[in-house]
Amino acid sequence: MLIRPRRNRKSDATRSLLRENYLMPEQLVYPLFLMDGKKIKSEVTSLPGNFRWSLDMLLPEIEACMELGLKSFILFPSIDQKFKDKTGTHGYSQGNYYLKVTSEIKKRFPEACLISDVALDPYNSDGHDGVVRNGKVDNDETLPILGKMAVAQAQAGFDIIGPSDMMDGRVGYIRQTMDAEGYTDTGIMAYTAKYASAFYGPFRDALDSAPVEGADIPKDKKTYQMDPANKKEALREAMLDYEEGADFMMVKPALNYLDVIHLLNENFDVPIAAYHVSGECAMLIAACQNGWLDFDKAMPETLLSIHRAGAQVILTYFAKQYAEMWKECCGDFS
Repeated sequence: MLIRPRRNRKSDATRSLLRENYLMPEQLVYPLFLMDGKKIKSEVTSLPGNFRWSLDMLLPEIEACMELGLKSFILFPSIDQKFKDKTGTHGYSQGNYYLKVTSEIKKRFPEACLISDVALDPYNSDGHDGVVRNGKVDNDETLPILGKMAVAQAQAGFDIIGPSDMMDGRVGYIRQTMDAEGYTDTGIMAYTAKYASAFYGPFRDALDSAPVEGADIPKDKKTYQMDPANKKEALREAMLDYEEGADFMMVKPALNYLDVIHLLNENFDVPIAAYHVSGECAMLIAACQNGWLDFDKAMPETLLSIHRAGAQVILTYFAKQYAEMWKECCGDFS
């Protein structure tokens, strides 16, 4: 045999020399759940190792992450029911603790990259990402509210706005609204291909943001989140977000949609992100807790597969653990 591929795998040195993909902590985004109050560090039961944080407890956590080389964070608020209404007005209220916490984090860690969540579901009494009218989510009535939320978040200090609502035209509306207010340097990470997935459960537990039951309220989010059966539709969504000014585009979830990540990466010249969602992480945690998998090997392999598919940016609840392992073993997960 003249050709023996195993020659390139014969030692750690040759494997390292020829390795095609490396995933650095700087490419990860750590999702953090926020709660109003003090001395709160409340574990999410369905997502072990992840917590709802009050600001005083969160600041040391962010500092520890920064020391590990983890620089980017996406923040999600858990909102008290008393602040919720049909149109999510608290989302852009100056009294919103989500905005106040962001400003404090940015003052303490100006070098951190903070990413927001733009959608009505944390603030909407119906639990939907848009305004519900006559049993339907009204796309066009929702857009001005999203624009106000985006401007309020930019004012608070968010570096990147993350519209997760899947309303048609929202990227362009947000871009124009922020530009008109002078926030031309604030980026947009579009949730471009966000699927109506079964893997969001622990996230909704953390934020109490699932659709509520009601005769005149849609029971799920399938009229605006994408059908899991569709792949080509992701190209159409991506083209719209691209033309409307998205700075980078996200696929959510990640593991069950590696083909979609690859598709967008091959067809667009903006960075592609992927959200390794709560249910995907919870499954791996459960398997490892039962002794069926080795977490220290399975977790890095999982993240590497998402990166190899074409995601330059990965949002994952394992971000801090990956950064700790990277620091300890210099990135050698072979």
